[in-house]
Amino acid sequence: MSKLALITGANKGIGLETARQLASQGVQVLLGARNAAKGQAAADSLKAEGLPVTFLPIDVTDEASIKAAAEKVAAEHPQLDILINNAGVLLETRGEAPSTLPLSLWRETFDTNVFGLVAVTQAFLPLLKRSPAARIVNLSSTLGSITNHADPHSHIYHSKLAAYSSSKAAVNAWTVQLAYELRETPHKVNSVHPGWVQTDMGGEEAPMSIPDGAKTSVRLALTGPDGPNGGFFHMNDNLPW
Repeated sequence: MSKLALITGANKGIGLETARQLASQGVQVLLGARNAAKGQAAADSLKAEGLPVTFLPIDVTDEASIKAAAEKVAAEHPQLDILINNAGVLLETRGEAPSTLPLSLWRETFDTNVFGLVAVTQAFLPLLKRSPAARIVNLSSTLGSITNHADPHSHIYHSKLAAYSSSKAAVNAWTVQLAYELRETPHKVNSVHPGWVQTDMGGEEAPMSIPDGAKTSVRLALTGPDGPNGGFFHMNDNLPW
């Protein structure tokens, strides 16, 4: 039986490419997206390439949507083997002073990047635990590294996006907590920094292509029994928290 993966926010960018790469390796992919038309179109584009991809409507900020998605998957599949929490938002612009960001922006950022990620994981964890070796991959960012943000010599020291960076630091903290909970099981949880990628969020000046940006997620989604648990990675590099 082929593995089953769910990827949130997968109708474009890194999420869509991650779906393509996993499906190309024989994984059955549930392409999650909140916009039904865009999600279905994205799934159809991969199906046209002969890939085993199905659209699953899911809005990570809507508890009813998450519950309905989990119930649908449970009704149609015996287990879930891979969960890639890819959905995320960046709502501020570079150079904004942290003290001036409105609380509404902080709340909207955390609703998707943190609370939505946790809610999806909790909803699908029973299905993941039915897998012989589930893999949970949380999309973070190097901007979530507190170590690097505090180091004047770091490459991100002057890249301060307070709400976004804080949300990704929270994702990393969640990864460590859940990995600890699952430490004596065959299941693994890791955070990834995809890189600075040429997506709508990364911009055209980004140095990495979208296919390269998906590679870290795919590697950890398919990692074997000797793979890491509770780490933070970009490609093969272990990143500082």
